[in-house]
Amino acid sequence: MHTSSSQPGRWNLTGQVALVTGASKGIGAAVATELLTLGATVLAVARTASDLEQQVAQWHQQGLNAHALPADMSTPAGRAHLLATVGQQWPQLHILVNNVGTNIRKPTVEYSEEEYRYLLATNLDSAWELSRGVQPLLVAAGGGSIVNISSVAGLAHVRTGAVYGMTKAALIQLTRNLAVEWAGLGIRVNCVAPWYIKTPLAAGVLGNEAYLNEVLSRTPMRRVGEPEEVSAAVAFLCLPAAAYITGQTISVDGGFSVNSF
Repeated sequence: MHTSSSQPGRWNLTGQVALVTGASKGIGAAVATELLTLGATVLAVARTASDLEQQVAQWHQQGLNAHALPADMSTPAGRAHLLATVGQQWPQLHILVNNVGTNIRKPTVEYSEEEYRYLLATNLDSAWELSRGVQPLLVAAGGGSIVNISSVAGLAHVRTGAVYGMTKAALIQLTRNLAVEWAGLGIRVNCVAPWYIKTPLAAGVLGNEAYLNEVLSRTPMRRVGEPEEVSAAVAFLCLPAAAYITGQTISVDGGFSVNSF
């Protein structure tokens, strides 16, 4: 998608269709809201239909154009169902945000095979399959943007567990590979790597005051991030104004990843 910086509309997404996974809460909900307010139609995906429909109802009350697509991204059947539904109902797609993710925190030797496979399926297989699956729809739109939600855990050891870190590092490399491979198709691929953000996924560990204080002591801005601070970075990477940015990973981390002693 070749867009001159002088063209009107470079700071909005009017007329574009975006698919966002893990969109019922946390960062995913914030990303969907950001894209909606910029004018996009959002296909919101989440595993729990009731949570998703409640969130979509809120967007409808605000006059925003969102559609609920319940599907479990950790399973091949869930991914296949989603891709079939999107392909039948939306012949073109402009944006894909691979946000869905989860974690199980354990020492490496204590993970069961089932836990290991579940984390890989949810965090990595979902992005791999959806990116490949919607590629023809992005091409049909004349090009588009993929944004993968990684983590600073993919850049450094942050006590989240080896499996989570592995999947998030793999997303960063997938971003680089697809950015180069699909550039000729007009598809840009970028990545956002958050540090601790105020989300349901992080609430458990941040409820430990001693651990929270340690996190803050290592974060130059001395606070935990807000979901909207991640969604703003994601939205920027999707905008026509970012048309010459691809293959990049932006850390949204209050300075954590560049901090040393």
